[in-house]
Amino acid sequence: MKKIFTKFALLLLLVCTPVLINQVFADAPPDPGGGPGGGDGPVGGGSPVGGGLFLLISLGTAYGFRKFLDSRKKLME
Repeated sequence: MKKIFTKFALLLLLVCTPVLINQVFADAPPDPGGGPGGGDGPVGGGSPVGGGLFLLISLGTAYGFRKFLDSRKKLME
């Protein structure tokens, strides 16, 4: 029974994959608009990167320090 179910599942996968594969392809990105020197803002927006970078580094440091203390406590036991 398990062998029949496996074959049926494989056959179903092979039949459904070509039907659903069209959903995987992405559309082309839209035209950003504006010409060179048009006065528009940058394509990615004007958000600053520095604040988020500082936050990620500080959280990574805190996580690493916590793991270090946990491993040290485990060695003491």
